[in-house]
Amino acid sequence: MPIIEAAPAKNSSYRQGQIDKAESHAQPAVVIGSGLGGIAAAIRLQARGYQVTLLEARDKPGGRAYVYEQDGFIFDAGPTIITAPFLIDELFELGGKKTEDYVRIVPCDPFYRIVFHDGTSFDYTGDENRMIQQILKFSTKDVEGYKKFVTKTEAIFKRAFLDLADKPFTSLTDMLAVAPDLARLKSHESVYKMVSDYISDEKLRIVFSFHPLLVGGNPFASSSIYAMIHYLERQWGVHFAMGGTGALVRGLIRLFLEMGGRLELNSRVNKILVTDRKAYGVIDERGREFRADVIVSNADVANTYRKLITPAARRKWTDKRLAAMRYSMSLFLIYFGTDRTYPELAHHTIVLGPRYKGLLDDIFTTKKLADDFSLYLHAPTRTDPKLAPRGCECFYVLSPVPHLGGKIDWESEKERYADAILASLETLCPNLRKHLVVKKIFTPVDFEKHLDAYLGSAFQFEPILTQSAWFRPHNVSEDVKNLYFVGAGTHPGAGIPGVLSSAKVLDRVIPSPIRREKK
Repeated sequence: MPIIEAAPAKNSSYRQGQIDKAESHAQPAVVIGSGLGGIAAAIRLQARGYQVTLLEARDKPGGRAYVYEQDGFIFDAGPTIITAPFLIDELFELGGKKTEDYVRIVPCDPFYRIVFHDGTSFDYTGDENRMIQQILKFSTKDVEGYKKFVTKTEAIFKRAFLDLADKPFTSLTDMLAVAPDLARLKSHESVYKMVSDYISDEKLRIVFSFHPLLVGGNPFASSSIYAMIHYLERQWGVHFAMGGTGALVRGLIRLFLEMGGRLELNSRVNKILVTDRKAYGVIDERGREFRADVIVSNADVANTYRKLITPAARRKWTDKRLAAMRYSMSLFLIYFGTDRTYPELAHHTIVLGPRYKGLLDDIFTTKKLADDFSLYLHAPTRTDPKLAPRGCECFYVLSPVPHLGGKIDWESEKERYADAILASLETLCPNLRKHLVVKKIFTPVDFEKHLDAYLGSAFQFEPILTQSAWFRPHNVSEDVKNLYFVGAGTHPGAGIPGVLSSAKVLDRVIPSPIRREKK
């Protein structure tokens, strides 16, 4: 597979061509994996003067932001919620460009529609007056508590996101420096506990505590630090890329190629070359060697260590230690298209089942497949009708489920479980199953098979306090020199703001390139 270079036409995606054989003066760097974190790291390294080769195992870039297409329907495979869009703007600015010249990002209103099992709903927005009106539908006495909750999340947001999200935690000293603030902010408490300190109505407690699920966490176990997501969304809104998240991936890849970067598809890395605990290159599954002075892995952190680096080179991140970590839940997804539209739907709908804590216990603790479920329904054609044929609707629905540490036989369960989910959605989408024309199922087994996710985890490490910041695998490998990490498995964590911020961390820890004279 030849390396892909920049396409000259503004609206084309890629073209294939042989790489320039002339020796580059720039110091070489390799990025493994073209998820959003990997693309961001590649752009930042290219902007700093490295000659970057981006290696992707699949036939398209994007990682979890892959795109499926069938019969005129276009499905984003993974992330669909864009917050903190300035982090995207920064990447285009590094190439001297503007985001709007590559992709159009638009606000969503409401951010989410949360539908309870009894049919009541809450339209979640960034406007305080509208939020108060929604709160009053459920509880008059929780308005003041909500205002205090907002003040609390603002304080957490300013410290945890604005101050720390793009700062490295590579030494215990880094952690000790912020420990007093973390204690003051009660980071040892769970998100649900913190919400409950301010809000008494149980439905409203759910509304303001579900956010850790967006980054793989259990609201009853995730550190209250993750309550900052509420204020982050309030500050910058919730957005969608016209054409889907895949359009954002294509825009960023085009920028990277125009900056002189190189993208190699169908190039699964089989080994990171290490000598004397120092990485100097990688080998892909076809035996091709890519030498580099800087290697960044955007692949699953656990499997990067377990599969790509020999045990002899790993003193800290041994197989035993990695197995002892707590991993996030997985997801069960159905991508489907209908031959009619459902204009009454919101772009993002959270459909809650009859249980909250009990269901989360089944997912995270007992790891059994429950009879009930809560769902996230993404209806992108509410915002961009071009993602489906005329008169049709494009969807994906996901159900949080246990990772593969449980004993669920997904091959035998998947069709039954999918039909139960689609049947439940008929309260929102009448006669849904009669109007299906396209359907694709993606299970935790697929996360392991297609995304090489350890245990089929959808978000890598569970975001609890003892697996955050310094306690998380570092952006700078503690075992192998010249090896760095970006993406959901390292600091600061999952979600588009998290993985883009992890690329900013690398700007602080990877040294400036050395210009080499041509021999």
